[in-house]
Amino acid sequence: MLMMAATRKKVLSLYVRVFRVARSWQAQTAVRQDTEAERKYIIQEARTLFRQNQQLTNQESIKKCIEECEARIEIGLHYRNPYPRATYLPPMGLATQKGRKLRAQQRLRKQAKPIYLQSHDET
Repeated sequence: MLMMAATRKKVLSLYVRVFRVARSWQAQTAVRQDTEAERKYIIQEARTLFRQNQQLTNQESIKKCIEECEARIEIGLHYRNPYPRATYLPPMGLATQKGRKLRAQQRLRKQAKPIYLQSHDET
């Protein structure tokens, strides 16, 4: 029960931190419309992802979501870009053993996905 309370406190503090970042966010272009659009994106993305993961009870899954949130906050602040950074992996570009085809490639691509993109589907 103590672990759940600590996890809940950590999640709530991250939620508040995201909204503080959104409130003080300034777009790189310094154009008011860009700043407003990026602020709205940050708030909407946070609400969507936190609601999506609201019913999680597995501590390992919650820990991964917390790590993803922290990574996205730090990357966004560092690069001054709130949008997820793209990953560029060419199709069939990951090495596999002989005889393994598409399923092995899909599994390797999923494993190669950075932590800050775990909540997004591959495009």
